[in-house]
Amino acid sequence: MKRLTMTMGMAAITAFLAVPVLASAGEVTGDVDNGRKIYQNGKGDNVPACQGCHGIDGLGSDDMGTPRLAYQVDTYILKQLADFAKGIRKDNTMFQMNDIAAGLTEQEMKDVAAYVHTLKTPFIGSDLDKLAKDDPSVGDPAKGKMIAEFGAPDHGVPACQSCHGFHGRSAGRLYPAIGGQRYTYLKHELEAFREGWRAYGSKSLSAADAESMDDAVRVNDYMGQMRAVAGRLTDEDIANVAAFLTVARPVAPGNPRSPVRQ
Repeated sequence: MKRLTMTMGMAAITAFLAVPVLASAGEVTGDVDNGRKIYQNGKGDNVPACQGCHGIDGLGSDDMGTPRLAYQVDTYILKQLADFAKGIRKDNTMFQMNDIAAGLTEQEMKDVAAYVHTLKTPFIGSDLDKLAKDDPSVGDPAKGKMIAEFGAPDHGVPACQSCHGFHGRSAGRLYPAIGGQRYTYLKHELEAFREGWRAYGSKSLSAADAESMDDAVRVNDYMGQMRAVAGRLTDEDIANVAAFLTVARPVAPGNPRSPVRQ
């Protein structure tokens, strides 16, 4: 039965990955020192310091719902800033990122992305026991690990690691690091991608389309891949996957090698 389940899981992954893949993007060329200044001090009246919400070490906050930026892929950070500025992605957590990103020039976005990529704060993740005291629906990491590593072939969900790498440590520059990410943020974004699937399927939206887009949805994923996955996830799946990924470590037990920084 185990062999059959794994075979079915690989079949689902293979079918999911049978799509064109973007050529690997190169390293973002940015002024790290200027990015640090913007991250720590902001820029004028319209761009507050990034560390105010994401923390000086880029750890994010479950209380605020902000993501961990430390150890994130620079090309991913740059894309999110550009999408926020264009309105293709809506900030439906703090309701600030669209205006903040719009206040940055293209080069300043590159500078911030380059600086964020230097933050190497150790993987910590969320305190699930603490979160569970206020929310009994907090997921089970053990169940989430099964989906992250093998998927859920009974309802068409591929393994997270097929795109995001072992324990979500990222794979190349196309997909972001999601291991060690904040639980609250992971859960929120998976729900937003699921709403995006329900509303738009895998359709790519232009900036003009985004004007009428519901703030609760997220549709800026590459080729609609995350929407297609999240659209098949149950509430329990989302909670479990988020619970596992937040405590996931980037290397396997007994393997002292750190992953290559992307």
